[in-house]
Amino acid sequence: MPASVSRQVISNQTQPYEKLTEVLQRHQTVPFQKPIADFNRQAFEEAQVLLANHGGPLILDSCCGVGQSTRLLAKRYPKHFVLGVDRSADRLERKLGKLPENAALIRADLVDFWRLAAAAAWRPEYHFLLYPNPSPKKKDFKLRWHGHPVFKDMLALGGRLECRTNWQLYVVEMQQALKFMGVVADLQPLHLVDEPLTPFERKYANSGHDLWQLTAQIN
Repeated sequence: MPASVSRQVISNQTQPYEKLTEVLQRHQTVPFQKPIADFNRQAFEEAQVLLANHGGPLILDSCCGVGQSTRLLAKRYPKHFVLGVDRSADRLERKLGKLPENAALIRADLVDFWRLAAAAAWRPEYHFLLYPNPSPKKKDFKLRWHGHPVFKDMLALGGRLECRTNWQLYVVEMQQALKFMGVVADLQPLHLVDEPLTPFERKYANSGHDLWQLTAQIN
């Protein structure tokens, strides 16, 4: 297979996870007590300063990878402050192109960063989740964002959520999880009009994958 062609997602799961509601109910009632790492606290403090210095509305680009999406979103929304967050220093160091003045990249684990942001009452106007790792093996359901205890903290941030993926089942599950949490989400095929937001989006589109877009306004 040519290097430029990406494989379709392979999973041993063909239907939404049957214990989705059970997992969500447990996460609502059992406190998530993982200690927050010092480096994540430091990263969040840095982000607080950057956001305050800019003064504009926030766009959060979670799992931003090499930062291409952060750069493009900042150009599309010049009055906003666009913050890209990723836990990989290697990916962040390979950022593609110069960042606009209204954008920044932060290295942090979102499991901690989202909890800190929710506790600080952050309210991004837009929140992007672009091609996160879907963890396609059924046994890894709890590694998907909607299957993780931090999902409720992510929702506490509010704003317009947009998730894109090349695995339909991932966003079907997320749509069901959002419904359980009282949020109506729209799920549609994604037909690219503008420049792909991420290298994954470009690769998947060039490989002929079906792309999907979930959007939800979270109060």
